[in-house]
Amino acid sequence: MSASHGDLSAQIRIAQDRVGMVNEALSKLTDRLVEPIVQIVEKYGGIDAINARAEEAGRLENLMAKLEARNSSYLNDLRWLIEQRDSGAFIRMADYRKQILGDRLSSVTFDESSAVTLEISSMHYFPWLIAEAKQAIANRELMPSRFIRVRYMKEQEADDDLAATTAAMGIMGATWCETLDTKGVDGSNVHLGGADTITGYFGGIGQPNEYPLKWIDEYLYYHTNYGTREVLNFNFGTILLALLLYKLGVNISCKLSVFSGHDNPYFLLWTLSMAKMFSRDDGTTPLTGLNFSNSVSNETIEISADIRKTLGFEDTLRFEHHIFEPYLGIVRQPYDRRAELLDLVTKVRNISAKHEGGEPEVDGNREHQSNILEYFLKKEEVYANNLWDALQIGYLDKHAAVNNTAKALIGKGISVIAAPNLHK
Repeated sequence: MSASHGDLSAQIRIAQDRVGMVNEALSKLTDRLVEPIVQIVEKYGGIDAINARAEEAGRLENLMAKLEARNSSYLNDLRWLIEQRDSGAFIRMADYRKQILGDRLSSVTFDESSAVTLEISSMHYFPWLIAEAKQAIANRELMPSRFIRVRYMKEQEADDDLAATTAAMGIMGATWCETLDTKGVDGSNVHLGGADTITGYFGGIGQPNEYPLKWIDEYLYYHTNYGTREVLNFNFGTILLALLLYKLGVNISCKLSVFSGHDNPYFLLWTLSMAKMFSRDDGTTPLTGLNFSNSVSNETIEISADIRKTLGFEDTLRFEHHIFEPYLGIVRQPYDRRAELLDLVTKVRNISAKHEGGEPEVDGNREHQSNILEYFLKKEEVYANNLWDALQIGYLDKHAAVNNTAKALIGKGISVIAAPNLHK
């Protein structure tokens, strides 16, 4: 005889004594697991000092001052971006919708609570952002409201790209996510040869041994010096560390990478249950986004949305879904999830359409096709191999795909979220 739903629910619930045992383990292991985190926090002045320094470091005027002190060539571009924003050079959302819908616009009611975030990755270099903005103005296109970055942090700090991009995000009102240098291809995993053996990430082996603490140290350095708030997270040790650091009071945030491998609802239930257990008293966590595996189906995302809502994360945790991917190095092509997205967003709130490649028929016919492994090239290698122009073209192909998705969504009466300060 099969058990009733009520019986099954009772059988799988977590007994209070089990929760008590976990808390007891945390208490007993505090010296070895939590105290090292506290030592790193104290290195940066303590919780209150970290939060205050990060707030100040991320202010536009302070980032501009930092660039002025370095006589950065990016200052004029940032001033130009501010001028274009303030003069209304970018197309207003109402006019963009008019372009798409024409006379139908007056009969369409947009539900802003179900709006789709327009996301692009990877915005590697600040000059690409300016080229994108100029194209958006010229062609009356939307700028994304979310940018993912996978460039070496030390390298972009050295050439002012980090400060300039952070300033630009504030000017546009966009969100963005950086990728720290402390990751599997930095030598931490002795058996990982480099970006060409990136599949090592999928085993969760990107932060072995003492590297989670190095990850926290690097995080707080950029957090307090540049106001870097959100970083990529893919290892369950560093995910737990981020939860603990936030619970201690440090106002950080992170998004879970596609490389964390969330490809079924049970995996998501596991992760979000852990997040709930380590949430602050107000129920918040540092987790702002979760990027599903490329293999995920709409049904899995729909079930995951139920889990997310039940645990109270629907408004705070964005589901990030790859619509396109680089043509080489990561998925079989053609990879195109736009049609699935149009169906999905009628059922799932707080989702972003992530464009990490151009339209397959465009990207696939380029002389130089986009390649995920090129994310790990150093800037000097890009120039040495004469790849700058080709990589910028590839990035602008992603921008075009973003706008094609926006047109498709708006054509169905679905709202999109573009850079808010530019398209009001």
